[in-house]
Amino acid sequence: MLRVQRLVGDVVGRRLYSVIRYDLPPVSKVIFGQEGTNVDKRTLVSGERKQRTFSDRSQLKYARRLVVKLGSAVITREDGNGLALGRLASIIEQVAECHHEGRECIMVTSGAVAFGRQKLTQELLMSLSMRETLSPSDHTREDAGSILDPRAAAAVGQSELMAMYDAMFSQYNVKIAQVLVTKPDFYNEETRKNLFCTLSELISLNIVPIVNTNDAVSPPMYIHDDTVVPGTGKKGIGIKDNDSLSALLAAEIQSDLLIMMSDVDGIYNKPPWEDGARMMHTYSSKEQVQFGQKSKVGTGGMDSKVNAATWAMARGVSVVICNGMQEKAIKTIISGRKVGTFFTDCPSNSTTSVDIIAENARTGSRVLQKLTPSERASAIHTLADLLIEKKEQILEANAKDLEEATKSGLEKPLLNRLSLSAGKLKTLSIGLKQIADSSYENVGRVLRRTKLAENLMLKQVTVPIGVLLVIFESRPDSLPQVAALAMASANGLLLKGGKEAAFSNKALMELVKESLQSVGAQDSISLVSTREEISDLLAMEKHIDLIIPRGSSDLVRSIQKQSQHIPVLGHAEGICHVYLDKDADPIKAIKIVRDAKCDYPAACNAMETLLLHEDHLNGSLFTEICNMLKHEGVKIHAGPKLATQLTFGPPPAKTMRHEYGSLECCIEIVSDMDAAIDHIHKFGSSHTDVIVTENDATAKQFLNAVDSACVFHNVSSRFADGFRFGLGAEVGISTARIHARGPVGVEGLLTTKWILEGTDHTAAEFNEGKRNWLHENLPLN
Repeated sequence: MLRVQRLVGDVVGRRLYSVIRYDLPPVSKVIFGQEGTNVDKRTLVSGERKQRTFSDRSQLKYARRLVVKLGSAVITREDGNGLALGRLASIIEQVAECHHEGRECIMVTSGAVAFGRQKLTQELLMSLSMRETLSPSDHTREDAGSILDPRAAAAVGQSELMAMYDAMFSQYNVKIAQVLVTKPDFYNEETRKNLFCTLSELISLNIVPIVNTNDAVSPPMYIHDDTVVPGTGKKGIGIKDNDSLSALLAAEIQSDLLIMMSDVDGIYNKPPWEDGARMMHTYSSKEQVQFGQKSKVGTGGMDSKVNAATWAMARGVSVVICNGMQEKAIKTIISGRKVGTFFTDCPSNSTTSVDIIAENARTGSRVLQKLTPSERASAIHTLADLLIEKKEQILEANAKDLEEATKSGLEKPLLNRLSLSAGKLKTLSIGLKQIADSSYENVGRVLRRTKLAENLMLKQVTVPIGVLLVIFESRPDSLPQVAALAMASANGLLLKGGKEAAFSNKALMELVKESLQSVGAQDSISLVSTREEISDLLAMEKHIDLIIPRGSSDLVRSIQKQSQHIPVLGHAEGICHVYLDKDADPIKAIKIVRDAKCDYPAACNAMETLLLHEDHLNGSLFTEICNMLKHEGVKIHAGPKLATQLTFGPPPAKTMRHEYGSLECCIEIVSDMDAAIDHIHKFGSSHTDVIVTENDATAKQFLNAVDSACVFHNVSSRFADGFRFGLGAEVGISTARIHARGPVGVEGLLTTKWILEGTDHTAAEFNEGKRNWLHENLPLN
């Protein structure tokens, strides 16, 4: 949180001052001041600065000085009658929040002409109404608006507009000041210096300047002028609209960020209504753009905005052009989210945008789908072999990740997940070969054949889902597993790994690309290695068909909560139970419990709660189980019922619905199998639940009654795994009840389509009785 401390002094005999304490990093820049202050006056007119623009959106949260430009289309209502007050109120609230966070805010606003025209139109309509009474005519509201002079409207609207701004900002205890400018003010050395000294003084007084052109006296803004800036010998930007005005102000006051708010989402590579138009989330001066018509409301078109933005960017100002009608646009931009078009020329943004990568994944998926099953299997075999052939470079990259993670204090369970070894790579390779060998009947497999009528054949076949986004933490071994499953199912794939595995993921992705190149589908799978926020990826519903999070329960819950339009496949928690029935074999019970809890306690299929039939409290099994767990270093928590039975027992569990993910577990007692099932349904997460019993009838009832993705009898919960199930690997474990459930292999990444073949059939012929339905089920082969 930014902490703001304002100390307001007495104005008698000295200046009002404001002291603001920032939790922002220091910005090396010269702040404009008054005569007599220690300021380099050359910066007032040079338009130059040493500081570069921010290299990516994640840095925008450090913007200290902010210019917000409100275009006419944002200020005015869609019908052109007056101002959009609700929208404007939201923008003012955001500016006020930025101000209270300690940011220095300046606004450049349109709207005086529109506001004045609204007021004068009302007056004229009243006048016309009185005249109509005396002398009937055909005057209308449109007539009243068309005869108004814009300068007169501006003269009326300027005071009204500022009064409205003052009233709105005063709700947030923010002082404002109006600064009216004309174009000559910037090309006269004296007025130019006075202007920026005034802006500097207002900022130092903790006041938000609101800048507007004085349209009551200003010459027409469409006149372009590249007048040489006094004292520099260099041409300034022609002030032909508020876009160029805001760019000039942002450069001159050395703003960190200029947000230009309009009625479009951002910059497109061509007019948005044309085929092939693509939103450009990042723009550099090297980009090629085709411009359409100018704004229907204001004086500036998209070419004007781009020219102004690139001019400011060349002078060290980061710029975002966005849709001012989007809710919380300013705060969303500052938080680093991908809103609007971000202008930068920094090298770190030269990488391919994630939008292009996603489009390539879609195209690559279709390339994979056209391949024969043997060609897809060949690519997977190649990847499996590369894991062994290039294990040294993989382990070298992994060692770098482990070193960095250890220095940063990464928790031990996450370090274990991050670590690769020769043994892990060998197991990975074996699993990938299993995927390859079982992938021959995946895509295009016929599930149903029906003869609807004579010469009218219907079949249902499997097809890939499309483009998958898999977000995973710590575990780099997930990358080749998921890549192989995507190849086998012909899905495009975007992989977003954690930064803690950056070196490992990069090394593994190179092998994936190499294996795909052998079949001409190298673009079908990509690692999203840019600094795109996960929240931005979750909003790409046009490109991504399914999201699969693999990682902590916090990660999965966060993804499920944030993704509003793209379905999420996964499990938020792995609260797995092992129930020791009264007829459980003690030796089997101890062996299974030890493996379920201690083999890999960080895994989602590890036991978190042990349920004991109450009869075992009077026997030796309870003591033997507790001794075994203590010997293995497991910290035990007592459930409510167990705690009441023991005078000196383990500490009570804070909750029965908890995934420990470590050498900890809870023990609770139940009266019978039905009570165990009730407990599992109440506190479990529908992941994996186990019964240990020698009574087959009891086991059968448990297996049928427990509503979980995996239900086992006399085996460890750790078997809930794609490799152990013979799937080769898994893309994740799903606890959902729609689509895939449990360990998700290739089949879980497929959907279906219907193919109908006929001769000249029409539906009307069946309605008219000319053809007859058969609906005959046929063999699949």
